[in-house]
Amino acid sequence: MAVKILAEFTDPEAADQDFVRVRAHPDPGDDTVTLATIERVVECCGEDAEEAAGSHWHIKTLVLDQPMTLDAAVGLATRYAERKGIPVVYAAPNEPPPGNYLAAL
Repeated sequence: MAVKILAEFTDPEAADQDFVRVRAHPDPGDDTVTLATIERVVECCGEDAEEAAGSHWHIKTLVLDQPMTLDAAVGLATRYAERKGIPVVYAAPNEPPPGNYLAAL
């Protein structure tokens, strides 16, 4: 199965229902190290009538802030997606951590 590697999605409505997301950012303590996070994201629908009107995303973290290059993380995510039959990997370019990372610690 061929896995498509796409830029990070900006519109969740346009995303697939099951995909792998890769993010990487510099380590706040050592800017020579890149930390990667790999997540599996699946769209879920609620079982009761109130929840069935909308959908929500179930996110399973596979790798959290591990030292590796973005290319290595995309390679790992692609192999995982191939094995699980997931058609798309969204990979954001190297980016700063979301929000004020140090304040979140």
